Amino acid sequence: MSESGVPYRPSDPVDFVIVGAGAAGGVVARELATAGFRVVVLEQGPYLRAPDFRHDELAVLRLAELTNDHRRQPNSLRATDRDPRVVTPAVGYGRAVGGGTVHFTGNYWRFHEVDFIERSLVGPVAGTGFDDWPISYAELEPYYTRVEWEIGVSGLAGASPFDPPRSRPYPVPPLPIKSIGVLAERAARAMGWTAFPAPMAILSEPYRDRMACIQCGFCETFGCEMGAKSSTLVTMIPEAEATGRCEIRPDSYVRKVEVDQRGRVTGVKYFDAKRREVYQRARAVVLCANGAETPRLLLLSRSNRFPDGLANSSGMVGRHLMFNGGGLTGGRFEGRINGYRGTVDTRVIHDLYQLDPGLGFVGGGGFDFRWDTQPIGFALWGLDPKAPRWGPDFKRRLRESFTRTAYALAHTTSLPVPTNRVSLDPHLKDDWGLPAISVTWQEHPNDLRLSEYFVARAMDLLAAAGAVERWSYPAGAGGWWPQVHLLGTCRMGNDPRTSVVDRFHRAHDVPNLFIVDGSSFVTSGRGQPTMTIQALAFRAAERMGELARRGELG
Repeated sequence: MSESGVPYRPSDPVDFVIVGAGAAGGVVARELATAGFRVVVLEQGPYLRAPDFRHDELAVLRLAELTNDHRRQPNSLRATDRDPRVVTPAVGYGRAVGGGTVHFTGNYWRFHEVDFIERSLVGPVAGTGFDDWPISYAELEPYYTRVEWEIGVSGLAGASPFDPPRSRPYPVPPLPIKSIGVLAERAARAMGWTAFPAPMAILSEPYRDRMACIQCGFCETFGCEMGAKSSTLVTMIPEAEATGRCEIRPDSYVRKVEVDQRGRVTGVKYFDAKRREVYQRARAVVLCANGAETPRLLLLSRSNRFPDGLANSSGMVGRHLMFNGGGLTGGRFEGRINGYRGTVDTRVIHDLYQLDPGLGFVGGGGFDFRWDTQPIGFALWGLDPKAPRWGPDFKRRLRESFTRTAYALAHTTSLPVPTNRVSLDPHLKDDWGLPAISVTWQEHPNDLRLSEYFVARAMDLLAAAGAVERWSYPAGAGGWWPQVHLLGTCRMGNDPRTSVVDRFHRAHDVPNLFIVDGSSFVTSGRGQPTMTIQALAFRAAERMGELARRGELG
């Protein structure tokens, strides 16, 4: 193939190899390719298009059509280093071109100013690595705006009294309110709170030659056959490929990042769809594989130069793992509310985004009223936990409850604890013969108290909305496995002794290695990380281009 065309030959070094084609990888690919650089994107999952998506609960939810398959990529889990590892699904992520943006709910909350400086405001928390970010909200705000306008986010600027400053309104209006959004507004008014239109990465009207949402109701965990969901699959990646400088290689399972004697990366080794090993050379490598697979790959890439794992002189790779906490509550209403129709949620409540530390714990969060299950899923877990699970009474309860149920979901912060981490399992292997992901994780007492507080307030909201029956599921992140918000394992910071990447996502130890995904987070935010992941990706790609043009990547 010609030098300016694609596909590239693995023996020819491209400017950038990007590992992962999800929220961050898609953005970085588009930005670098449009800036004139030669880019190869390696994605372990398939390259699906809109006609490939289907409303098949068994295929999507049970057979892992769009996500990592724990039969082929097992995990182990334990609470502390003293506990035995148990083989069980621990982390979940999108495994397809577009990554998690293919099947996500689409909640696109910006972080607020407090999320970046909370350690300075409330002080240290024992047993944690709680810290401020090395960047501020003001620095990131232009890139939040770029996300909203480049991919298409529906919302209403100024609708929330708690919104951080913004430089532009949303590009398209909010999605139409659904029945459970009306219930959220009723409940919020009764409690003296404000329910505002949910910012969603789903189009409420046509935008940039894409269709608006048709309100099919199969949104969370499913791909969008209309292209209304603003995934990188339908936004960033087509634009990257249109430059003629970006090649997407699906079914590419990366196993190692290679380095030379100077300690600079030279490319990556991966298994292709036929499990043949391929070595793609590159002048720089960008890891966008998510907060579990990125640290795993760094640990797999140990060498004589980096015996503890690539870019791990600090010992921080894999540590400070954060999930978002919260809790799910359910309510059954007297009349039909038909919450299954339309997008997952249309109203959000942020009155408790920043709590008074006088309550005895730090952090905060938000709520939404939602419906994020389909018929089979509802039968499996959507009923009151005390409801019958078999026989005529079970069938009757399903008939009565499916159209009369709504959920109030609390989204809360999660503290960075150094012993909560991703590591390599010493015994368990995946289908490619590589060490599997092992998660060591235990809820910090602060986070559990915070989640319990929010669950109690969610129950209050359901009562205020008029629910005739209410119930709750386990509070805290630990009540739900596998976890999908995978944050903090290669944290950003100014000090190479306590962080993995600098404020522009460049590895402290390796000047031509960048890490851009949820792993760079210093704190978890209040429940919705994807918007911030993409804002950081726009900012990081801009910096990568500057360094490459100055010849600083080698």
